[in-house]
Amino acid sequence: MHLKITHTTEYLYDEPVAYALQRLRLTPLPGLGQTVLNWAVAVDGAKVEAGYRDQFDNWVELVSVEGGEHLIRVTARGEVETVDRTGIVGPHTGFVPLWLYLRETPRTRPGKLVRDLARSVKGDSELAQMHALMEAIHETVAYQPGSTDSETTAEQALEAKSGVCQDHAHIFIAAARQLHLPARYVSGYLLMDGQIEQVATHAWAEAHIPGLGWVGFDAANKICPDERYVRVATGLCYRDAAPVSGMRIGSAGENLKVSLTVAAAGAQSQSQGESGQSQTQA
Repeated sequence: MHLKITHTTEYLYDEPVAYALQRLRLTPLPGLGQTVLNWAVAVDGAKVEAGYRDQFDNWVELVSVEGGEHLIRVTARGEVETVDRTGIVGPHTGFVPLWLYLRETPRTRPGKLVRDLARSVKGDSELAQMHALMEAIHETVAYQPGSTDSETTAEQALEAKSGVCQDHAHIFIAAARQLHLPARYVSGYLLMDGQIEQVATHAWAEAHIPGLGWVGFDAANKICPDERYVRVATGLCYRDAAPVSGMRIGSAGENLKVSLTVAAAGAQSQSQGESGQSQTQA
């Protein structure tokens, strides 16, 4: 499938920013299941300082702002050709060892509910267990935009029985690690049925299955990623794969606006996008 993507993030401040440094993880890389035909990231109101591959093999750009700017606009735009591999990404690559993906983070630290969920998973193979886990999360945790934020933990979302794709991914990762399978967070894009303009990027999880390598599981939609998905960044949790993250000095108030379109080549825009406070809530 030939996908065309435009992703714009605007930061509007009520006074000049003394200093800010942002990490951009907005560039998909070629791999099994996706070919990047063209891609570019344009930055207005900030200076691109460096670009590099991080420890998780993501392409990261550092941009800085120093005084005088009220508006920062970052636009990622390009085209990606995808094929359906039923979620299979393949062997582990990158700079960090596979065992690192067994390490918990504050967002994926298991509590009683996560441990109980992991113990309830049945299956005669690791792959069958992960499919069962995905289905259990989908049935237990209702998709409810605005019910959580980027700091919500897997245990909190499981207790509330509601959340967004980020929470579904964190719960899956926490439970998979309890079953001794390396698991990681994935941020990227999803072509949605009948909706070209979206309010945020998408997120799902991957588990490392013996004999298959990394395999994706989108518990929010109860499906293994297919040709509608574009992988952009991975990490231990949201913190490592957030599309934009960073810090700023000063007390300026910030208003974030995100505009995102994901379309099959030749499709026309059908709906109006909205602003949002999180980059991974679809």
